Amino acid sequence: MSSPRNSVVHNVIDVLRCFSTDEPLVGVTEIAQQVGLHKSSVSRLLATLESEGWVEQEPTTRKYQLGLGLIAIAGPLLANLNVRQVAHPYLQQLAADTRETTVLAVWEDSAAVTVEQIVSDRTVKHTSPLGSRYSSTGSATVQIFLSDMTPDAAWALIDSGHIRLQTHWTKETTRQRLAETRNRGYATNLRETFEDEIGIAAPVYDHHRKVVAAVLIAAPAYRIDDHTTQWLIEQCLATAATISTRMGSPDPAP
Repeated sequence: MSSPRNSVVHNVIDVLRCFSTDEPLVGVTEIAQQVGLHKSSVSRLLATLESEGWVEQEPTTRKYQLGLGLIAIAGPLLANLNVRQVAHPYLQQLAADTRETTVLAVWEDSAAVTVEQIVSDRTVKHTSPLGSRYSSTGSATVQIFLSDMTPDAAWALIDSGHIRLQTHWTKETTRQRLAETRNRGYATNLRETFEDEIGIAAPVYDHHRKVVAAVLIAAPAYRIDDHTTQWLIEQCLATAATISTRMGSPDPAP
């Protein structure tokens, strides 16, 4: 049986719906008019919501705005958003714009794992099976995830052998690459794991500003010059930032 519309819960919901991006600050009188309640009832509701941090009063105007306490309510939902489902249409658009294969990878134990892939429509293309695992420091997606870890955690994986140093890379080379990835917000694999392919990756952040996935553009090396590489980097970054926003990241920019 449904609850009556005039229940306290419904009144609280109606009050919260008075706040919007167009009107972030709303007064007691305005809320009372919108929800059809007496001002004294609205004031009591707002006092309760304020005690929970769901609203807060702006000291100058004495109007109310939504409070940070709502994040605690929305947090579990944001944390459980399916990044693969969220990312899929943006990966499709990225593949259409670049005409290269686009990939979404997540971190599992000690490897970057391909969980989604939109294959290039060109005859010559780079692809990999879903579920493919990458554990070399030369991999662009691996660089993304390692650079998000503390240096101690990243080196523990490398020293244990779970992550292998790319051929001809020293520990100092690896430190520099991870630092560059962290600072510039993207990673590259320019013929480093395989002579005939390149990879460009950017991080996807969640509402805690933690890396939860990586967007990758994979392409045959023969058709990628310096100018195209820079353009692909920009496209990859933009797509990762858009997905991050959909995942609740307050500031997806590196």
